[in-house]
Amino acid sequence: MCLAIPMKLIELNDLGGGTAQLEGARYEVNLSLVEGAEVGDYLIVHAGFAIETLDQEEADARLELFGKMAEAYREEGTRGESA
Repeated sequence: MCLAIPMKLIELNDLGGGTAQLEGARYEVNLSLVEGAEVGDYLIVHAGFAIETLDQEEADARLELFGKMAEAYREEGTRGESA
């Protein structure tokens, strides 16, 4: 399963891309699919491509949802191991 993850754009390069960050990890991102991305923007990144820009409130909401999904997955895995 592949997920498109919200990341913050922290740097632009001269080749139509940039560097995005999530929880301290940095990723090279292709920006050719989004118009006018600027440092500080939040992007939805899938397979190395930014596919959408969004505001910080929406990025935070989506990251919170991913966190809840991960926690539910961990809990389910723990229950499955003890069965």
